[in-house]
Amino acid sequence: MNQDRIDALRAVPLAPFQHVINGCRVSASDAGVLPVVSPVNGTTITTMARGTRKDAISAIAAAREAFDNGCWSEMAPLARKKVLLKWAELIEANALELAVLGVRENGTEISMALKAEPMSAAATIRFYAEAIDKLFGEVAPTDPAFLGLVHREPAGVVGAIVPWNFPLMIGAWKIGPALAAGCTMVLKPAETASLSLVRLAELALDAGVPPGVFNVVTGEGHVVGAQIAESMDVDVLVFTGSGATGRRLLEAAAQSNMKRVYLELGGKSPNIVFADAPDLDEAAKVSAHGIFRNSGQVCIAGSRILVERRIHELFVEKLTAHAASIKVGDPLDVTTQSGAVNSERQLRQNLQFLEEARSLGRKVIGGQQILQESGGFYMAPAIVADTARDDRLFQEEVFGPVLAVTPFDSEEEAVKLANDTRYGLAAAVWTSNLSRAHRMVRKIRAGLVHINTYGGSDLTIPLGGVKQSGNGHDKSLHAFDKFLDLKTAWIKL
Repeated sequence: MNQDRIDALRAVPLAPFQHVINGCRVSASDAGVLPVVSPVNGTTITTMARGTRKDAISAIAAAREAFDNGCWSEMAPLARKKVLLKWAELIEANALELAVLGVRENGTEISMALKAEPMSAAATIRFYAEAIDKLFGEVAPTDPAFLGLVHREPAGVVGAIVPWNFPLMIGAWKIGPALAAGCTMVLKPAETASLSLVRLAELALDAGVPPGVFNVVTGEGHVVGAQIAESMDVDVLVFTGSGATGRRLLEAAAQSNMKRVYLELGGKSPNIVFADAPDLDEAAKVSAHGIFRNSGQVCIAGSRILVERRIHELFVEKLTAHAASIKVGDPLDVTTQSGAVNSERQLRQNLQFLEEARSLGRKVIGGQQILQESGGFYMAPAIVADTARDDRLFQEEVFGPVLAVTPFDSEEEAVKLANDTRYGLAAAVWTSNLSRAHRMVRKIRAGLVHINTYGGSDLTIPLGGVKQSGNGHDKSLHAFDKFLDLKTAWIKL
């Protein structure tokens, strides 16, 4: 990456951002605009349209019309594939611009953002584009006097509500398979991470995605998001975010047209380190980066370390050393390893968890607010070395650079501790014992279990949670299941 180019993009003034509805840039309505405050320095860098229910209704109507008229849903698979591949090319061509735009808004370090955001989004859209002409129906093995055909058809209009931590990456996990399947979409970005997704929609139009197929409405969740959830014209709703919001979306779906709802609701992922881990230094380094990169603002972050008691003190020392070596600072500096916390509100929440831990007499290492002189929102990595299972920090997702460490004495206790939260998104196990590794994969209740690593899985495998971490899967070919309906034809011959 070229630091001079990044600095030049950082200095570019940003015009007010508009909705993208039915192929047009739509200005703010009577509700006005929302300020976009950068966590890098606390300044307002632009505004975005403050969406109303009317705006959301217009976008849904455009998506419904685009689906019903067949301009996308009935387009030949190879033609849809060509458009999506062109879109992926445009995203890659504008990758640095998109990455810097996103960092200015949500604070992810540029060294991570370029790969994890636009480059990941381009790869995801390309992955699903390439799969379009490889989705086949079925012929049932039935009585030869009959012919049973199973068709796969696009489910209709998709509403998507995506979070602020990785808006392009997570957004593309929804957009890619939905549009590849032939659905149309209305997407509401998070209030603190909308700009790059608006730009993504503009690139979609440049690539030839027909008007109305992909719409983006910015604004507040209780207005725009609520309208999408309550709409009788939205057939599928996909969401990544908090459990509280997920419950409200399920209620809205039940009270409207009983639309299908797929939720990814975060986690409190256990990272289990046994004394026979193949390399404790590597385990400590990877584990530290598994929670402290992007200021801990990662859905699958390994926010709980469960460590065998006989190496507990040693491992905490190693974690502390690696945490201290992480450079926290300006996320648009290519040497920064962990950027800004997304907002002042999030920063205060992170610090409150640490205050509670101190009030319980826990050993808190690091975690102070830093770089206040920048005007931005920064926090040093924090390790709570002796968290107990009843502590709020053990049970609840912080979504910040806060690591809870808890010792255990046996494999059975490790499993019990690992499963002792309402979440079940991800986990990890560090051990040289192959049999133990397989036992742990089987016993831990999580959608993704790493062995002797953390993070880094690619698009070929699904990501989804169990328990209150949600339902359904992003990534892999299994993601199509959310956006395709099965239709059976039963024919007497």
